[in-house]
Amino acid sequence: MHEGGRGKSIWDTFCDVPGKILDGSTGEIACDHYHRWAGDLDLIKETGASAYRFSIAWPRILPEGTGAVAQAGLDFYDCLIDGMLQRGIHPYATLYHWDLPQALQEKGGWMNRSIIEAFVHYVDTVTRRLGDRVKAYITLNEPWCSSMLSHYIGMHAPGLQDRKKALQAAHHLLLAHGSALSVLRANAPAANVGIALNVCPGYPANPESFEDIAAAERWNGFYNNWFSDPLFKGRYPEVMWNYYGADVPQVRAGDFDTISRPLDFLGINYYTREVIQNAPESPLLGLTVLRNAQERTHMDWEVFPQGFTDILLQLHRQYNLPPVYITENGAAYPDILSRNEIKDVERIRYIERHLQALNEAMLQGVDVKGYFLWSLMDNFEWAEGYTKRFGIYYVDYPTQRRIPKQSAAWYAELIARCKNGELA
Repeated sequence: MHEGGRGKSIWDTFCDVPGKILDGSTGEIACDHYHRWAGDLDLIKETGASAYRFSIAWPRILPEGTGAVAQAGLDFYDCLIDGMLQRGIHPYATLYHWDLPQALQEKGGWMNRSIIEAFVHYVDTVTRRLGDRVKAYITLNEPWCSSMLSHYIGMHAPGLQDRKKALQAAHHLLLAHGSALSVLRANAPAANVGIALNVCPGYPANPESFEDIAAAERWNGFYNNWFSDPLFKGRYPEVMWNYYGADVPQVRAGDFDTISRPLDFLGINYYTREVIQNAPESPLLGLTVLRNAQERTHMDWEVFPQGFTDILLQLHRQYNLPPVYITENGAAYPDILSRNEIKDVERIRYIERHLQALNEAMLQGVDVKGYFLWSLMDNFEWAEGYTKRFGIYYVDYPTQRRIPKQSAAWYAELIARCKNGELA
């Protein structure tokens, strides 16, 4: 939606390419939160949730990525935050959720080191206006997706398939994150600042096979450690640096000092795990991902709560972590609207089991401060278009009605029991 002067993003361009979005749709309207935000905040209040994690659109603030500011964009987020505070909801703002202004993509996007300065300018513009009325700022959401999935695998905008470009984009994303921290802390001294990483632990198909163990290590280096090691160790994982060879990114003196600046928290997004088998002929890391699990979500992701516990404990043991927030966790299922209700028992079971897995990690020492369910309502799910539904509220897209699923009432009851100390 370009109302209010929003500029074109790489996702607008990507959606225009035939075959890139599963159902041929676009995110132009999506769930129309731009106009319906007040009612959506009321839904959050009704669940009893104390915080709302939302994303700020870079093209809505700076339509060309730099230069002139669209004041209507800043006004929108100003009102949104005021609306949260009036309802007793803490704002948690994500500053980059993949929608790079198209004008910057045409200058090289995340492959061009100059984008770091542009990102810092964008963050400065936003936080000068919003300040520390925001409880916490997340610099980047899932940099793996905006580098590897977008520049190497090609499933997300801008849809490239070039490993060298993907690795350089990943490095610049991490640098942009670190470079923005000082501006964030100056403009919003009372706000917490962090980053949200999506994690997907890889397990060897045969735990007694040296080859499968090595393949799983490559998967974990590719998906997880390539981002967490620079943040908390100030270097890339050696096994992957050696594996990538000539494709490794250009790194300048001082880059890792910038990337590894201290964080107030780490956001973790967890959905599933992968089972990895060595496959020397495979162009993707010389491995293959097995799909033999019976219990899977509508995204074809295995339901594996134990992986949630395992990856949190692994991160806890591997690094000196700051406090952790679970910034995304949830599941898509083929919800059926029948007689104005949706019985999504599978989703309830998924959330319940993953909360139990999270509790197990906490009992073993992981310092978890909060949990954000993905998601409040159904939405445009990127390359999946409108074919996948993650929300606890069903969105009837032709009318934009929000219809509570069975999980909405269940989740509200769960929150109430937590507040009453019944689930301590």
